[in-house]
Amino acid sequence: MSNHLITGSGALLNAEGELREPGYALRPPFDYSHDRITAPWWRIKDWDYYLVSDGTYAVALTFSDLGYIGLVSAAVIDLANRSSITESELVLAPAGRMGVPASSEEGDISWHNRHCRVSFAHVAGGRRLSFWMDHFGGHDGFEAELLLDKEPQDSMVIVTPWAEDPTAFYYNRKIVGMRARGGFRRGELVHEFDGSEALGLLDWGRGVWTYDNTWFWSAAMGHQAGKVLGFNLGYGFGDTSAASENMLFVDGVAHKLGRLDFGIPQDADGTYRYLEPWHFTDDEGRVDLTFTPLVDRNDLIDVAHLVMSDQHQVFGTFSGTVVLDDGTLLAIDALDGFAERVHNRY
Repeated sequence: MSNHLITGSGALLNAEGELREPGYALRPPFDYSHDRITAPWWRIKDWDYYLVSDGTYAVALTFSDLGYIGLVSAAVIDLANRSSITESELVLAPAGRMGVPASSEEGDISWHNRHCRVSFAHVAGGRRLSFWMDHFGGHDGFEAELLLDKEPQDSMVIVTPWAEDPTAFYYNRKIVGMRARGGFRRGELVHEFDGSEALGLLDWGRGVWTYDNTWFWSAAMGHQAGKVLGFNLGYGFGDTSAASENMLFVDGVAHKLGRLDFGIPQDADGTYRYLEPWHFTDDEGRVDLTFTPLVDRNDLIDVAHLVMSDQHQVFGTFSGTVVLDDGTLLAIDALDGFAERVHNRY
């Protein structure tokens, strides 16, 4: 497939609230503003999602304003014992008032209620994440203090429209492979991320969505052969004819990929077998990866059958080969990551 590298800058949307230039970039090229959105407020979906992992534990932190509902959540994934806990706070009809910044490069999040406190702040050279929740899976609360720095040179930025609705769009940036330090407490469990193995990623999403969508997303990051390897892979919604979001990173340098299929095993009736090996392949013969699952973080949120999110975020390891832009064959051996299928109605 062809991938259009965005060359424009300035406003993301035109005066009619439509995307000016779909495609991909390595840094954010456009300015995002609610002022130019012509769709109703309840269709605007803004979020920051951070994931930190060292191969033993992973922590996921989400802060999102989805128009008619807000979601603030934390998850701890115990990779050694193949278990996970997720807790969420729901906010009714925030309508863009939760303070989600318009940029991935500046602007902070600071929010709290009686049960939860969140701060995602830019600091010198990095990002400081603070999160506290007083209830967490029957334990005596959860708290995390994390610092992400050494941001890679390149990131995955994609601008995606929907063919059926010219005012719907997704402006997304994935920063994969930042150094992570700090730790978390879950009840009596305390775990430290020392920065030697732990890495973090940011999924920064802004846009106007249609009501019913399914996405497939996968990311991995780790140290192999003296290099920091990572990738972002995904598909499933919108009109991606201008570009895919598939990208490999070697020491922070991006290598663009085409279209992929995650090869999730299925029964004859279409039921997914998430905990059996997946086979990732692409349309250019550059990707041949086996994903070996460890734990399925299945989280279902259903609010009066109107707002629904059915998520299977499966953590495990990737092994196989990928081909870099210059034709070099790169072997990948037990790289920590996840792959997910998520169905949303919101």
